Amino acid sequence: MAEKQQNPHMELDPKYDHYDFPTTAPEPRPGHPGHTTKEQDAAVHQLRMMLEQAGYTERLDTLTMLRFLRARKFNVEHSKQMFVDCEKWRKEFGGGVDNLVRTFQYTEKPQMFAYYPQYYHKTDKDGRPLYIEQFGKIDLEKMRQITSDERMLQNLVVEYEKVADPRLPACSRKAGYLLETSCTIMDMKGVGLSKAGQVYGYVQKASAISQNYYPERMGKMYIINAPWGFSSVFAVVKRFLDPVTVAKIHVLGGSYQKELLAQIPAENLPSEFGGKCKCPGGCQLSDDGPWQDPNFAKPAKWEQPQSIPATESHTGEGQPATGETKPATQEQPAGQTAPAAQ
Repeated sequence: MAEKQQNPHMELDPKYDHYDFPTTAPEPRPGHPGHTTKEQDAAVHQLRMMLEQAGYTERLDTLTMLRFLRARKFNVEHSKQMFVDCEKWRKEFGGGVDNLVRTFQYTEKPQMFAYYPQYYHKTDKDGRPLYIEQFGKIDLEKMRQITSDERMLQNLVVEYEKVADPRLPACSRKAGYLLETSCTIMDMKGVGLSKAGQVYGYVQKASAISQNYYPERMGKMYIINAPWGFSSVFAVVKRFLDPVTVAKIHVLGGSYQKELLAQIPAENLPSEFGGKCKCPGGCQLSDDGPWQDPNFAKPAKWEQPQSIPATESHTGEGQPATGETKPATQEQPAGQTAPAAQ
């Protein structure tokens, strides 16, 4: 039927959609930008209208609406609740996520990386940011002598925000098509029974943030050096996961280089994982990628002056915001990374 045909051009809203990067997804997957049906376009308009009526004025751009709708199988009511919950969390976490991303300074980062390396580094063959976490060195007691659990999670959230802007827009400009997800490597080398509780406990907290507040951000995930028994555990866990999510996760043992190099250019993959990259000073702290290239990088929208303080932009569902907000000029989702981002 005609109404079921995919829409070749994403319907933009001039009030919220002011993108300066490509907005069409490279693959014609249902519900993705540039590949939506008329019914899905209508769901975007309905969700935005419902949120506006509830007093929300920020993060109502089309790309964000589509991510929340995909996360809830285009059930508009469920998507609305997810967005409302997300905005509540954004207002409360770390004194407000919008302010946190502008002011947070993780000065202890070099010390922390001795116990928990987690960093973005270049891109995979699809042009997505590459995110790497190494769990084998985790020592929570030593880490807590350097920082607090609260600051660790705040750093995680700030990095999620930086993925949305400036990393993904820069990657999209370089690729010539829309990129909304990251490629993740989770290195489990050295994770034995003694560390399993520490590692999985943190992963659970990080995963809750990514799944609930940063939907549709995981492109591919490679779990390498998986310890004995992990595959069996995952085989049970994946029964409760969405098949779309399961298809993105690859559990590998110690012979992972061939599969990684099929997805990640050797010159972009750090040498310790079988690649050829050896950044001066180490790949962990380089933050190298298109977001550092002046040909593709632009200042993040959160770095620009705001028309009103972030804390005044929304007072809660059913309570319209005070003052007049500046229209969103960039997708700033309601909060990689990190593990298990949906």
